[in-house]
Amino acid sequence: MHKVRVSPQRLKGTVSVPPSKSAAHRAIICASLAKGRSLIRPIDLSNDISATIDCMKNLGADISLVGDTLVVDGTDTLCVKKTVLDCGESGSTLRFLIPVAAVGGVETAFVGHGKLPERPIGVYTECMPDKGVYFSTKKGLPLEIKGRLRNGIYEIPGNISSQFITGLMLALPLLDGDSEIRLTSKAQSAGYIEMTVDIMNDFGVHIEKTALGWKISGGQKYVPQEFTVEGDWSHAAFYMTAAALGSEICIDNLSMTSSQGDKECVEIYRRFGAEITENNGKIMIRPDKLIGIEIDAENIPDMVPALSVAAALAKGRTVIKGAARLRIKECDRLAAMTDGLSRLGANIVETEDGLIIDGADILHGGEVEGYNDHRIVMSLAMAAVGCNGDIIISDMESVNKSYPSFFEDYKKLGGKADVIMG
Repeated sequence: MHKVRVSPQRLKGTVSVPPSKSAAHRAIICASLAKGRSLIRPIDLSNDISATIDCMKNLGADISLVGDTLVVDGTDTLCVKKTVLDCGESGSTLRFLIPVAAVGGVETAFVGHGKLPERPIGVYTECMPDKGVYFSTKKGLPLEIKGRLRNGIYEIPGNISSQFITGLMLALPLLDGDSEIRLTSKAQSAGYIEMTVDIMNDFGVHIEKTALGWKISGGQKYVPQEFTVEGDWSHAAFYMTAAALGSEICIDNLSMTSSQGDKECVEIYRRFGAEITENNGKIMIRPDKLIGIEIDAENIPDMVPALSVAAALAKGRTVIKGAARLRIKECDRLAAMTDGLSRLGANIVETEDGLIIDGADILHGGEVEGYNDHRIVMSLAMAAVGCNGDIIISDMESVNKSYPSFFEDYKKLGGKADVIMG
């Protein structure tokens, strides 16, 4: 892994964020389950998206990339009897595809890398054995499943990753009988569940909301589509942070009608004090004096690293809560941002489920850990806008997980970022 030296520099200009990774995962799986040819565009081959593509190929889908368009034919998907699915470091790929492989009765070995083997999958090992699926795992990955998923009532807690709910939603309509997903507690990251429902609907599969969860009619079929992947709001937050700290940035490919939960960052940065306007699909963010605020991150956990950088330079105290799940991501993101921002001179402490940050007038430079986590590296890079010295960040290549061209785009906006060997 290389390090990157990021020098203090305000950014200015227009940028297109990558297509939504969350939407792309779902669209690729839906298209791969449709009997016929679908087109999905634009596609950015981040490591996570590549993992989902490769896994769907191993499940029998015919997938090729032509320019930025993914051509998907799912005619033979789930026709294989046995396979190995390497999910890389992608939690979405793993959790979405366990039920999908099981609905086809495919004997599957799941493997992964980085922190993925340690990330929880217990929701499935608790609810799926009663529905015909047998698990072999010591804890996490590697994981082997056998058997064929059956329809029925699936009771699962809502205060877990929405990826488990999405995985069941993607698979259950393919069964002959009807099913229900019943939540035993309030759902978190509800925006991601809405996205799943919307994209499945685009591919001809429908889910009915109920008082306790969702009713899913069996016997449905995915229909091939031409699908456009909208810009990723979770990546927009990095540029909003840079703009809030003194840059002037326009993002030209975001949808204000998006079901992405991370779209909430617009209102959060407005509460911080940034000036944000929208015109014909372009979001303009201009700096202003920032003030500390309270943030409930229960439905937007991916925003916390970027938000914490803005908070470190806002006047007064910012309290972020509801983010306990960040401790089991690619790294413990609460600890990672506390460590990184502290090294840069920020006044920040961890709580059990969040952060308390007292804003400083300016941060100094320093050397920080990227923790092999794309969101940590990109957030700390944006901190350079509010620093008076260079920041050296380890694990530069981790941005390939979701945004391979991040540092190229950063430099196009006038940022200074240089690779350091080692």
